[in-house]
Amino acid sequence: MRASEKQSMNSLQDRDVFGLDFHHFLEKEKSSNSVELASEFGLSLREVRMLKKKLEEY
Repeated sequence: MRASEKQSMNSLQDRDVFGLDFHHFLEKEKSSNSVELASEFGLSLREVRMLKKKLEEY
């Protein structure tokens, strides 16, 4: 069974992803691909994509 996007965002919050430095993430996002971001911040590729999507909404 696939998890919905809302369930996935809840799992992101449970992992304390919001403890990362967003300014650093935004700087790295400009020059790095998703694999590099995932590796540097300890996230999965799916979490990086979801975080990028959330940041684009704001």
